[in-house]
Amino acid sequence: MEIKLFKALWGMEGSLESQFERIAAAGYVGIEAPMPTLAEEEQFRKLLEKHQLDYIAMVFTQGPDHVTSFAEQVARAVTFQPISITSHSAKDSMPFEEQVEFFRKAADIEKEYGIAIGHETHRGRALYNPWETGRLLDAVPEINLTADYSHWCCVTETTLENQEENLRKSFSRVQHIHGRVGYAQGPQVPDPRAPEYVHELQRHMSWWDSIVQAKQDAGLTTVTFTPEFGPPGYLHTLPFTNQPVADLWDVCLWMGKHFKGHYKSI
Repeated sequence: MEIKLFKALWGMEGSLESQFERIAAAGYVGIEAPMPTLAEEEQFRKLLEKHQLDYIAMVFTQGPDHVTSFAEQVARAVTFQPISITSHSAKDSMPFEEQVEFFRKAADIEKEYGIAIGHETHRGRALYNPWETGRLLDAVPEINLTADYSHWCCVTETTLENQEENLRKSFSRVQHIHGRVGYAQGPQVPDPRAPEYVHELQRHMSWWDSIVQAKQDAGLTTVTFTPEFGPPGYLHTLPFTNQPVADLWDVCLWMGKHFKGHYKSI
C-alpha cells in the first residue's frame, strides 16, 4: 500500500511561495487547503506546477441552500485539477430528511464531475457524530468520507469504545484520512508524541489500520493522509503568554512519518 502524505496550509505562516517550498522540501507529495482567493489564484496554480505538488481542494457548504453552495464550489474546485475534494457538508441542525436529500444530490454532482469527494466527519456538520453518520451512510450508499475521528472523540467525550459498529460501517467508505489525534475532552491532544496520550494515539492508529485494510480488500493501492493538527485554538497554549506547548510543523511532520513508517514495518 502506497501512503501519500499531504500537508495542510492551515496554521502555516509566511508567504504562499515559502509555504509551498517548505512543504515540497519536507517530502510531502501535495497540499490540502481551501481554494485560494481570486487575487492569489494565478500564483497558487503556478506554485502547484512549480513544485509538482498534488492538490486536495476543500469546500465548505453554506446555507440557506447547501446544495447550490456545494455545486458552485465543486465547479470551481475541479478547475484546479485536484486529486480529490474534502467537503464540510450540510449542518448538524438540519433535519435528517434534508441531510439525506443534500447527500443524494451531492453524490449526483460527484458523478457528474468524476472526482472523488470525501465528506468530512466534522463538528457542526451533518457527519458530526458516529451514529448520525451511520444512519446517513445507510441512507445514501454512494457517499464517501474524509475521516477525522478526532471530532467524534470530542463530541462523544470518549475514544469511541461504544461505537464499534458505526466505526466499522465507516471504514470502507473513507477515501481520505485527516490524521489528527483527538481525546475525550477535545479534538486535538497537546502532542501525540507524549506518553500520556499513548492510548489516544493507539486508538486512532487502529482505526486508520482498519481503513487501510478496507482499501486493500477493495483492491486499492493508495492511501492519502493529511496530518491535520491545527494552530492555537486547537493547539494548546500556556495561560497568559499564549505560547504554544508544541511546534505545529514538527507535530504534523512527526505524525505523517509515524503513520507512513508504521506501514513500512508491517
